Amino acid sequence: MGHPTGCSILPLNRPVSFGLGLLGKIGMKISIKATNFKLTDSIYTYIERKIGELEKFIKKVGEKDGSYKERPATEAWIEVGRTTRHHRKGNVFRAEAQIKLPGKYLRVESENLDLHLAIDEVKDELQRKLTKYKGKKDAEYKKGARKAALLTEHKNLKI
Repeated sequence: MGHPTGCSILPLNRPVSFGLGLLGKIGMKISIKATNFKLTDSIYTYIERKIGELEKFIKKVGEKDGSYKERPATEAWIEVGRTTRHHRKGNVFRAEAQIKLPGKYLRVESENLDLHLAIDEVKDELQRKLTKYKGKKDAEYKKGARKAALLTEHKNLKI
């Protein structure tokens, strides 16, 4: 039974766990919302699988010593749907995703003829943004390490 406005929301914050090891410790909560169409189990599973693939990029954003215990679970909000109810041609499907990271929200959207293609485009763009975000975090870490090394070196100098 759908919502009167055409929205349907499947179980929110259903944790996704792929594989073993750190993925289970980190965890990613994925909330999926459908607008103007019925969200089937196959589409739900497809979204979980595609967005779940991003978890390997997210885990690399954690602490440098490999400790992910203190980091809160990453949250992802996905909305898929039809742009309108009456159009049958053109880009009638859309997918939108937001991922909450420490200090930043990543947001991506796509419209396409096919829902699966729109989801794939969103996943690819999020992957690109996550890689860029990780590069910035690594650069900040290295810059801080260089400054700390210089300060330590400076303190050890005898005048």
